[in-house]
Amino acid sequence: MTHITSSDHFLGMAGTQRQQSIRKALRALAPGIPLADAQAVVALAERRHMKDLPPTTALWLALGSHVRHVHTDYEHLLADGYDREAARFFVVDDTDAVLAGWGCQRSVADLPELEEDAVRTRISRS
Repeated sequence: MTHITSSDHFLGMAGTQRQQSIRKALRALAPGIPLADAQAVVALAERRHMKDLPPTTALWLALGSHVRHVHTDYEHLLADGYDREAARFFVVDDTDAVLAGWGCQRSVADLPELEEDAVRTRISRS
């Protein structure tokens, strides 16, 4: 399995300043993330609806979202009728375990407050 610490071109500092900041933040936040996951997370952090957020905030939101949707039972819980908040509650430990496995020291329990701040930031800039 290739990890983000590889010398792959993806990790180079090519790209816009924002893209460089997002990649740098990812290397610092989750140094053991596999390359395929890193590419998906960076793509999410670079999406249009994240452009008004600071790069580190966009990256953290993208990282939590990616792990929740790809590496936990979140989608199954939604399909079983749980609302988003309940489904997120039930996958917090699994999400944190994946992040910890990648060397991340933060918890997704921080995400709801950060998401609210992100929404307020977007509204205030509209």
